[in-house]
Amino acid sequence: MSSAYQPSARLLDLDAVQAFVLVADLSSFTRAAEVQDTTQSAISLKIKRLEERLGKRLLERTPRHIQLLPEGVAFLSAARELLSAHDRALAIDVREQRSLRLGIIDHTAADELIPLLARVSSHDPTLRVEVKIGASSQMLEAYDAGELDAAFARRDPARRDAQRLFVEHCGWFAAPQWQHNPNEPLRIASLSAPCGVRTNALKALDEAGIKWTEVFVGGGIGTVGAAVMAGLAVAPMTRRGRPPRAVDVGNRFGLPPLAPIEIAVYTRVRDPATQEAIRIFGAALRNANAAP
Repeated sequence: MSSAYQPSARLLDLDAVQAFVLVADLSSFTRAAEVQDTTQSAISLKIKRLEERLGKRLLERTPRHIQLLPEGVAFLSAARELLSAHDRALAIDVREQRSLRLGIIDHTAADELIPLLARVSSHDPTLRVEVKIGASSQMLEAYDAGELDAAFARRDPARRDAQRLFVEHCGWFAAPQWQHNPNEPLRIASLSAPCGVRTNALKALDEAGIKWTEVFVGGGIGTVGAAVMAGLAVAPMTRRGRPPRAVDVGNRFGLPPLAPIEIAVYTRVRDPATQEAIRIFGAALRNANAAP
């Protein structure tokens, strides 16, 4: 007769479950390791032990990509529910909701911003996220004033609190049907000042001796993209910030190459849970930038 509770041999390691969800969300062992502040091999070991505990393979890993197997797809929703229930249990005695205030450079805050934030929320449903979007200088000013917990902005080599994330490549983007009359000044659409991409682009045109006229100034990357697709002008933009159907016409019209910009994260957050949320967003942002 059994007189004591015998724990099930199939109890799951929550840390391994979270590692699996991170790998599934970010499609990368490297990014998942960054979030958990560990190594790729440690993440691989966690996934292997989870698969052994479940008695099934969850994902297929190749040198170029990661693909969830049907068993992994089926397990993913249950894994999210398990982690969410765990977070709710830990938050029972927590009266004050935590918040995360993010500042993001407008050239990086493209269409995938909401899905990226959703990944942060899925790992911590109790977290309240506030987002500000604007020029890099504006985001750093807000960060320095204590209005933001983290800023994703252009890397300033003079600052020691910047952690480099990735490089944004820039180009001259226009609608596929757009044409330029070489006998007239180049028609430009751009973000309103201050905008580093705009400043660099206009300087490059001046140095190349190309006449230009600014025919549209937008207060956000979406409005500039709309002007581009309406055929109003060509715009200096990052590849991430361009409209999906816009094409780079720099070579076609002999426009000067634009220097890339380095994106970094600035943060002073010390709370481990909030640090992890920032790492998740940064890893997802970097992963999206690396996607073709």
